[in-house]
Amino acid sequence: MGTHEKQDVAPQRFDVADAAPLLLDAQGVVTSWTRDAQRLLTYTAAEVVGTRVTGLLSAEDAARVPELAEQCRRDGGWAGLLTARRKDGQPVRVMVRITPAVEPGGAPHWLVLLSDMSGARGWDMSRAVLEQMVTDSPVGIAIVDTDLRCVWSNAALERFGGGPPRERLGLRLSQIQPGIDAASIETQMRQVLATGRPVVGYEHVGRVRSAPHREMAHMMSFTRLDDDRGRPVGVYYTVVDITERHRARQRLALLDRAGEQIGRTLDIARTAQELADVAVQDFADFVCVDLLESVLRGGEPEPGPVGDMNGVPLRRAGQQSVIPGVPEAVVGIGEVATYLAGSPPIRCLTTGRSWREERLDPLAREWAADVPGDREATFLELGLHSVMIVPVRARGVTLGVTTFFRRHRQEPFDADDLSLAEDLVSRAAVCVDNARRYTRERDAALVLQRSLLPHRMPEQGAVEVGACYRPADELTGLGGDWYDLIPLSGARVALIVGEVPGHGIDAAAAMGRLRTAVRTLAALDLPPEEVLAHLDDLVARTVHEEGARPPGAGDRAAGPVCVYVVYDPVDGQCTMAAAGHAAPAVVRPDGTVSFVDVPQGPPLGVGGPPFESVELALPEGSTLVLHTDGLLAHEDGEATAETDNERLRHALGKQAASLDLRCRSVIDALVPARPHDDVALLMARTRLLDAGQVADWDLAADPAVVADARKAAAQQLEEWGMEELAFVIELVVSELVTNAIRHAHGPIRLRLIRERALICEVSDGGATAPHLRHPRTTDEGGRGLLLVSQFTERWGTRFVPGGKVIWAEQSLTDPPV
Repeated sequence: MGTHEKQDVAPQRFDVADAAPLLLDAQGVVTSWTRDAQRLLTYTAAEVVGTRVTGLLSAEDAARVPELAEQCRRDGGWAGLLTARRKDGQPVRVMVRITPAVEPGGAPHWLVLLSDMSGARGWDMSRAVLEQMVTDSPVGIAIVDTDLRCVWSNAALERFGGGPPRERLGLRLSQIQPGIDAASIETQMRQVLATGRPVVGYEHVGRVRSAPHREMAHMMSFTRLDDDRGRPVGVYYTVVDITERHRARQRLALLDRAGEQIGRTLDIARTAQELADVAVQDFADFVCVDLLESVLRGGEPEPGPVGDMNGVPLRRAGQQSVIPGVPEAVVGIGEVATYLAGSPPIRCLTTGRSWREERLDPLAREWAADVPGDREATFLELGLHSVMIVPVRARGVTLGVTTFFRRHRQEPFDADDLSLAEDLVSRAAVCVDNARRYTRERDAALVLQRSLLPHRMPEQGAVEVGACYRPADELTGLGGDWYDLIPLSGARVALIVGEVPGHGIDAAAAMGRLRTAVRTLAALDLPPEEVLAHLDDLVARTVHEEGARPPGAGDRAAGPVCVYVVYDPVDGQCTMAAAGHAAPAVVRPDGTVSFVDVPQGPPLGVGGPPFESVELALPEGSTLVLHTDGLLAHEDGEATAETDNERLRHALGKQAASLDLRCRSVIDALVPARPHDDVALLMARTRLLDAGQVADWDLAADPAVVADARKAAAQQLEEWGMEELAFVIELVVSELVTNAIRHAHGPIRLRLIRERALICEVSDGGATAPHLRHPRTTDEGGRGLLLVSQFTERWGTRFVPGGKVIWAEQSLTDPPV
């Protein structure tokens, strides 16, 4: 070997002792030639070195060189048989082994080892060896001519139907297997005949004569056979039974689809319907899901199987069929499903075990009981022939049963089908149970929420109100925001909007406690700033008693916030105070929007300066807008108070037929469909009482004026057309004025207000509240307030700057006492 022959080549193993080596560069040019290579192919080194290797191969194999080069680069080498050409043009069959070699300079080379196979024994197989190989092969093999008629087949093909090999001769595939999709298979054969390119891995699914009631799957490959002159003479094809693999893939696909399509919501009935929809697609022809009625209501069924079906109703929760309209169903969705005693569905419920029947008695009647006569049917009439019933069980509890029927699919359910059905139903059962638990919790949460928010606003004449609430937790509908309207004495009303940090049931429960406290304090007729001060003490004491402050309690935004507004329709005065809450907006009668500059106190329970109130006069027809901060919340947190106010001003400019609709339109305009914070909005349009609805008198602190006061009140009632109330009101006026003269000081004033109730008020300069006494029979006095409480609907005391007001109300709708 010359210079090229002495290159340092990495040692390579090759199992042919007389191999002839040579070297190629990356472009397939011969760079080294050996004496062994010269003996094999008769070329000298001078004739070969520097030429492309394709010149040493037959034309057919030379065309394969680019493909082999790519394979060598990808796999790091190649081995196989090729046909080379000697110098005299004679072909020689060689075994070729190509491996990478590294030159000292780093240039890539390929080491090629050639071994002469023309004289090797055992490669020219005899006809007997070949026939033995194909005849005894477990793979079905057949040959068809160019007309696609069978000319030869092995014995293994008989297992797939169509008879022994001698009966196949001269027949087309459609004649051998009448039920098979012969057209598609013959299309593949014609394509192979026309192109010469083999088809490998063609999968055919259908029924064959050897198993007419069972769907079979076969993997087929097709190769063209040519004569010595290259003309096609037929197609050689193989058949492998892959039915079990195909069924396994179907099962996995069904379970994957079930995982994707069942349990997408937390609705029990929809989950049951999803189970029926999934099972019908590729598994059963008719499926019905019956659940215990208590499960559909979100109730807690008894653990284990259902012990006694007497009085335990089932209800059809879902059903589906391959036939539109589900004609097999004798019970509609949502209807009660009652089954005959001892029938398979009842046994599955009571035992908790599945049941399968490969072939139903066609003359037996369907198991449902108490169905109308026109819906009674036998299994034959319904077209059902095979059935499985699987109990719906989750976490050790039986929730119902699922029944699978076959109608069009002639193959009966087998043990593998039952196992698949149990797996399918068990997955769905967990989703049904999750939906049941959610339904139970959500129903309880909704009951709680409805009990915490006003069902409807109380009737009063001070304001026209509308409200809207949108929780962040759309699943439970629970949150910590609330609104309220509380009628007060003197025809006044209190308007409240507040927020407890957090969402869900904990925030709702905390909100409920706070709302109850607000209503209790409002009943004391305290000014807004005093109501907030009492609430602040209550929240701080509660946090201290629970032993831990809320997260971030040092932050002013950590505690509950609230705004408390009192509106008086007699003079249009509005007083409000805020505890860390957004200032209310006011929409004037002309449509202009302003924002009240209310002094901001700290959130409740976190400590800080005392609360202050602001008072303003509102023209009739003005609209107070109270809202929680979720109305103007931003996920990016980049908004300012000015931009928020501008957004709200723009939203409030839109009119609506009612305040409720206006509230909803404002929330729709400012709040996304899925808010990240709860939102409460309360709007109140103010009213003013007519001057004719109010009458007042200043009284001297002289017992003689009691009679004058009674007379003035009686005259006013006569003007109002309320003479029937004169006795009660004269009694109330007499007692309240007398008490003011005896026990108080300063100016005394009597006021009557005619609104939804007739209100009698007596104000004085005293600072002590009267107390209701229960005098003994022998006492000469002390019965005044007792009489007032007995003859009026309600009475009380409120303190005002400079004194107090004692008031009593008499209903204008209930008959007088």
